[in-house]
Amino acid sequence: SSESTQRYEKSGLDKTSSAQILAQLKSLMEEEKPYLNSRLSLNELANQLQVSKNHLSQAINESLEKNFFDYVNEYRVEEVKTRLSRPENSHLTLLGIAMDSGFSSKSSFNHIFKKETGQTPSEYKKSI
Repeated sequence: SSESTQRYEKSGLDKTSSAQILAQLKSLMEEEKPYLNSRLSLNELANQLQVSKNHLSQAINESLEKNFFDYVNEYRVEEVKTRLSRPENSHLTLLGIAMDSGFSSKSSFNHIFKKETGQTPSEYKKSI
């Protein structure tokens, strides 16, 4: 959007650098799963990637058209779905799985899960 283009006009982050940051971010998220930490912050991720938090935020906002929290929560929702599908986790509660997947509260987990999947966590669990 032109609003975000104006917002980042002076940042000095070009498309190539932005793409590199996102590639590193994706790799970090998949290999080290920092999203499992419910207190994960933009600052912490930027430090791990050795980039400025402004550039990291800009790369996520402009290229993926979402904010940091939405980005991280997508990984958390996928983690919950993966864990729910494993038979060895059948004795665990939904909330236990949510907490282990990086969510910090039941209400945020329920809200975010439904926003991402269109189903409540219990509806999803029944469907698998």
